Amino acid sequence: MTGSILSDFAHLDFLFGSAWGLLLLAFQFWMLVDAIRRREWVWAVFILIFPFINALLYYFLVYRAAPSATRGFELPGAHDRRRIKELEAQIHHLDKAHHHSQLGDVFFQQGKLVRAESCYRAALERDLQDLDTRAHLGQCLLRQKRAAEAKPLLESVATENPKHDYGHTLMALAETFAALGDNARALQVWQQATAQHSYPRAKVQLAELYLATGQPELARVELADVVADDAYAPTFQRRRDRVWVARAKGVLRKLPG
Repeated sequence: MTGSILSDFAHLDFLFGSAWGLLLLAFQFWMLVDAIRRREWVWAVFILIFPFINALLYYFLVYRAAPSATRGFELPGAHDRRRIKELEAQIHHLDKAHHHSQLGDVFFQQGKLVRAESCYRAALERDLQDLDTRAHLGQCLLRQKRAAEAKPLLESVATENPKHDYGHTLMALAETFAALGDNARALQVWQQATAQHSYPRAKVQLAELYLATGQPELARVELADVVADDAYAPTFQRRRDRVWVARAKGVLRKLPG
């Protein structure tokens, strides 16, 4: 009888230990997936090498600290898949322009530019005047190296509202002029963009145009601003802009003096 009771307790202890082990494993996997989603490659490697302690450190230092942290466990792409299904259902039942446009935005963020273009064009068939749809279609065409088609869309939106989309439409228009070889117009629009915003994307490309037109000192000022601002930027912003900051540093190193 006593042996049977001890056997039962041992079985319960094994199950309890296994449950905690599974929870710990799930937590470590959750943090690893989140690190990969955020492209925190160093953290991802550390979590793989020493799972428990680094998963815990990542949770407190990165996951909870990030202003846009996604709460709850999700595999990569799960949120987008849910959103796509929601929008497709709304399109099926309501067929509103903004639903087509929002679906286009999801595909654009995923890099599925052909599908995004199709959604934006469907939205414009239902509402030709929507600024967001016209601007986002223009950006979609630009990313497909169809700058000539993107130009009238982006130009019309930037004319109506130069501050549209927090300056991103204006920056896309400048990139469009540059892609078409119209450096004079590109320079003008980049100057307009940097007068309104301090995006490294704008400052670096403006600096490169200054260099191309023989104005190295003006280029140096823009590049130095990018590097100086990065030192005091919050972590999420530094991650977002690191490509442009690295490009600014690279160009600065090549400048004489």
